[in-house]
Amino acid sequence: MLPASVTVMEVSPRDGLQNEDVLVATEQKLQLIDHALACGSRRIEVTSFVHPQRVPQMADAEAVCAALPERPDVRYTGLVLNERGYRRLRETTLDEAGLVVPVSDTFGERNQGQSVANAVAMAREVIRDGKQTGFPVQVTLAVAFGCPFEGTVPLQNLLAAAEALLEAGPVEIALADTIGVGVPWQVQQTFMALSELAGDVPMRAHFHDTRNTGIGNAYASLLAGVATLDASIGGIGGCPFAPNASGNIATEDLVYLLNRSEVGHDLRMQPLLEAAAWLEPVLGKRLPSMLLKAGDWPAH
Repeated sequence: MLPASVTVMEVSPRDGLQNEDVLVATEQKLQLIDHALACGSRRIEVTSFVHPQRVPQMADAEAVCAALPERPDVRYTGLVLNERGYRRLRETTLDEAGLVVPVSDTFGERNQGQSVANAVAMAREVIRDGKQTGFPVQVTLAVAFGCPFEGTVPLQNLLAAAEALLEAGPVEIALADTIGVGVPWQVQQTFMALSELAGDVPMRAHFHDTRNTGIGNAYASLLAGVATLDASIGGIGGCPFAPNASGNIATEDLVYLLNRSEVGHDLRMQPLLEAAAWLEPVLGKRLPSMLLKAGDWPAH
């Protein structure tokens, strides 16, 4: 059964922009966040706290956070890869930290300079700190459905990392198809296995549309009990450390699926299409969003 409603986390300001060649000004990032708010977004991943030489697009993380609109009804989150990034985030006004933990050693070493075991140990400490200080920390398992360097990720490896992280008490656990290799059957089976470990901890899904399976994977994750889906206005995004990585599923494409499937959410289609159209000249290219090309249906 599909859920009655789902939360969509807008990730275009962070995952959407991080892989773009065009350096986007802080003011334009804030305009993108304003667009997301106008679309009805109530959960937005606004930036990441990473080394600026590794991801130059995120060098203004603190400046973006300092200028965010004050919205008590909105949950602003930032991504962190290690304890240093977590400490930087805690000095801002963000509402939540989002940890990323790889489930492949090779990807972990290339993406954040850590093996899986070391990343899990680090994440457990950060999650515990969040619990002790009353600050929400969620965690995402990266390359959960396949690694660009090691290939297939054994399910038992994924579940072992998830179990160790869940013991520390995150407020949410997510699986990310970082390179877009997952297929719906695999996604549903994997999230069903994760749900047996997660219990009452909400599950989130993060899909890239590299091989045209992103929307199908989103649907499969809903069938498996996922409560929140990540998406990016215009379908922009990708990982700088994953070869041939392409964008996240487009928020407007996901909303079309949800609308036609009678799954509730907080977003509005027309402002999403307007936001994607605004973003094209900012990035100087056509965006991969299908709804931006084809339009909504039935027309409203």
